[in-house]
Amino acid sequence: MATATANLEKFVHAGLCKGLPRTDIESAMVSAGWTQEQAKSALAAFAAVDFPVPVPRPRPYLSARETFLYLVLFSALYLVAYHLAALCFEFINRAFPDPSAQPVYSIWRDQIRFSASALIVGFPLFAFMSWFINRGLENNPVKRLSAVRRWLTYLTLFLAVTVLACDLIALIYNLLGGELTARFLLKVGTVGVIAGSIFGYYLADLRREEWT
Repeated sequence: MATATANLEKFVHAGLCKGLPRTDIESAMVSAGWTQEQAKSALAAFAAVDFPVPVPRPRPYLSARETFLYLVLFSALYLVAYHLAALCFEFINRAFPDPSAQPVYSIWRDQIRFSASALIVGFPLFAFMSWFINRGLENNPVKRLSAVRRWLTYLTLFLAVTVLACDLIALIYNLLGGELTARFLLKVGTVGVIAGSIFGYYLADLRREEWT
């Protein structure tokens, strides 16, 4: 596949060097059996600028430093999201106790203390990494092409969609069973707000970058 892509880009390069219109080059590739997406991708490798020779666009890259920064960023995000939900759940359990459950206050206090500790460490770490990475992107926009950034962003979107889908399934299941309670609705809403906020933020970030 890599060789085929390289050959396709060589064809595009040769066509642009001869001054052929980009639409004609795309049509020739599609007529030869390449898909529309493959043809557009090969053309996108070269900038549409007025210059005597084709100008290649910057390519996505992978570096150990970028991998480290984004792994820390998204790990902190997952840590904050999980423990924020856990902390909210504990407060909901206290506000709307389950009459059939035996409260164990020492466990309740330990869970709140642990989630609060995780948030005290995780949120400043996430905020700092976001600021540090965004500052680097402003100074060097080409870094937006980081392969690890794209993969982890799409992974985060996938996880957020999965959580939202499971949240909706649980809501419908309990609704059909007539088992909706204030305690359950608050927990479903908490998960929906956290996962929805993450999904919305990173989807908007990708739209600004790729779809505009």
